[in-house]
Amino acid sequence: MTATHELLATLRRLKMSGMLDTLEVRLDQARAGELGHLEFLQVLCEDELTRRDASALARRVRAARFDELSTLEEFDFAYNPKVPVAAIRDLATLGFVEAHESVIVYGPVGVGKSHIAQALGHLACRRGHSVTFVKANRVLADLSGGHADGSWLGRLRRWARPDVLVIDDFGLRPFTAAQADDFYELVCERRRSSLIFTSNRQPADWYGLFPNPVVAEGILDRVVNSAHHIFMDGKSYRPTKRPGRRPTPTKDPGRPES
Repeated sequence: MTATHELLATLRRLKMSGMLDTLEVRLDQARAGELGHLEFLQVLCEDELTRRDASALARRVRAARFDELSTLEEFDFAYNPKVPVAAIRDLATLGFVEAHESVIVYGPVGVGKSHIAQALGHLACRRGHSVTFVKANRVLADLSGGHADGSWLGRLRRWARPDVLVIDDFGLRPFTAAQADDFYELVCERRRSSLIFTSNRQPADWYGLFPNPVVAEGILDRVVNSAHHIFMDGKSYRPTKRPGRRPTPTKDPGRPES
């Protein structure tokens, strides 16, 4: 067995597939005098780290269970000039995640609220944070089911675990008393982590969704009054996505940085 074959076998045992994938290329570079001994080892290690980082990102994205793989880079900000590009650009730094703050993205149907929320979640995944995406009715139904089989606390802790919880379509219908109580507990449990909401309703109208005004005040004081508010207005993107419809090219005034 040659030295190269022995090295390949060792890398397989160590499960260093990043090095395995690029070893021949790096050896050719070293033989050509493009890499010194230390440089050869350094770039091989960087190849392995790159592979591990990519694998970890893929795992975080899968765990997030996004509806769509949305990014800020692909969002057409020019389609609706009223969309607050600067505010979204600020959020893209993810300072709100580090500060354990929340974000509310609201506006009419079809303007891209879910896209922006999921894109911020995807950015968080890229920066190493754990993220979960869920429809509001789903998280409420899941917590409700926990009352029936005694798993409520475990379910609550599971929803409280990710660094960022994206709750889509919040406030489509009023809460029952039990749902309001469950949501209050979820908000309290996540007081040291971030929430991202999307809603067709402006935050000022959320209070009327809760049957108990005291519970409403307790929830929304923790959420609405301390969150970043992003109002998205304009025409719906959905007609441009009809089968056979060609999108009209637009000039981008400046994409948010990742």
